[in-house]
Amino acid sequence: MYSGPVFDMAKTQFSAVADHLEIPHCERDRLLMPKRLVAVSCPIHRDDGTEAVFQGYRVQHHLTLGPTKGGTRFAPSVDVGEVAALAVWMSWKCALAGLPYGGAKGGITVDPRALSPRELEALSRRYMQELIPFVSPHTDVMAPDMGTNEQVMAWFMDTYSMYQGQTVNEIVTGKPVWCGGTVGRREATGRGVAHCTFRAMEMVGIDPAKATAIVQGFGNVGSYAAYTLAERGVTILGVSDHTGAYYDPKGLDIAALRRHVAAKGTLEGFSTELAFDPDQLLLQKCDVLAPCAMEQVITGANAGALRCRIIAEGANGPVTPEADAILDERRDEIFVIPDILCNSGGVIVSYFEWVQDLQRYFWDEAEVMERLYAALDRSFSQVMSRAKARNLSHRNAALAIGVDTVRRAKQTRGLFP
Repeated sequence: MYSGPVFDMAKTQFSAVADHLEIPHCERDRLLMPKRLVAVSCPIHRDDGTEAVFQGYRVQHHLTLGPTKGGTRFAPSVDVGEVAALAVWMSWKCALAGLPYGGAKGGITVDPRALSPRELEALSRRYMQELIPFVSPHTDVMAPDMGTNEQVMAWFMDTYSMYQGQTVNEIVTGKPVWCGGTVGRREATGRGVAHCTFRAMEMVGIDPAKATAIVQGFGNVGSYAAYTLAERGVTILGVSDHTGAYYDPKGLDIAALRRHVAAKGTLEGFSTELAFDPDQLLLQKCDVLAPCAMEQVITGANAGALRCRIIAEGANGPVTPEADAILDERRDEIFVIPDILCNSGGVIVSYFEWVQDLQRYFWDEAEVMERLYAALDRSFSQVMSRAKARNLSHRNAALAIGVDTVRRAKQTRGLFP
């Protein structure tokens, strides 16, 4: 049921950490395998009068610590294996951050750019409608991911609320502020990536004002990461998205790039003079390389050729196990900030949003950011301490904390019945 390269990657990572933690083999499946998979067919009326059916999924990894939490992805690549792997990673991420959540992930196999606004709304609402028996504010709380946004979350929330007969803001996070969202959520993941990067710079002795960075992926995460890095003086040499890449050894104008994306939706057409080979962009010399797009972009084929000092993993699973082995050998050269630490700002502030919705009491942005950075600092320090004490890679140290937290909770609660 759970197959494919992305789930195989999550399984390989878990096996390595389970060996380190000396978890008996008879306990491993209970920790790794998802509690629940829901597959739904989502029929909609197209604008031309025809009907179309799209396949959707929701994987809830575990509910041991609290409700599951995770994004919803609308993309052509979505399949069961990818969704399950992302749910597993979310479990370790939440446990590392100390959040009372298990991991979840959902998605629909669709290119949202091929849908009209009305079709996108219809598909979003139908997906939530099909999942209503399996989600609630105390069972599974959705959030945006690739191909979805605040508007989609508002449609999810409205659909669920109509069936409940009352407004239920806390069923999703990442909503517009005027629909029960929290200030700072949109920027949280990217700002968190930048914050962790600055912590890493301190450890390796890099002055942000003299540093350079390349950001792969210029969606919500990558654009805010680039902007926040640039605010502190980091020169952004290159950026890319699925439509193209741009590179300038003198530094790119991030504000202009963001205005272009806000107007056009992608980086395409920003410049002809600065256009660059996307595959080669990752290999250019820089202080910080921030993969903020898809899984498995740093592989065994290119990991040995990277010329960065810090890898800040804004995406989930951007480094394959084969690349991890190479980077582990280059540990003195390249400082890796693993995904479940580096990009955890989004789920941390989603937790804050959920708490505020439940209490019907909202914080200002300064309080949200202060609490976010404090949570990231705690996780960062724990990972670095464990890595140093046990001679582990940063990834294995982070995963070990997350896996061990879930394992101890399961052991304490026992097995029912």
